[in-house]
Amino acid sequence: MSAPISWQKSSFSGGNGENCIEVGREAGSIVMRESDDPGLVITTSPAKLAAFIQGVKAGEFDHFVS
Repeated sequence: MSAPISWQKSSFSGGNGENCIEVGREAGSIVMRESDDPGLVITTSPAKLAAFIQGVKAGEFDHFVS
């Protein structure tokens, strides 16, 4: 049996967590879920998440939130 996932969320997600995506690690993979639908988990690699974060920092996805 694997250890339970320690989920982490951003401090920018709102006081009640209503805008919350949680991230954790499981068996060398990165797992993500929305706090209001915790049964739906997306799994990716650390390298893919790092590439995505670089794109976010570069503003490549700003048009999705404007």
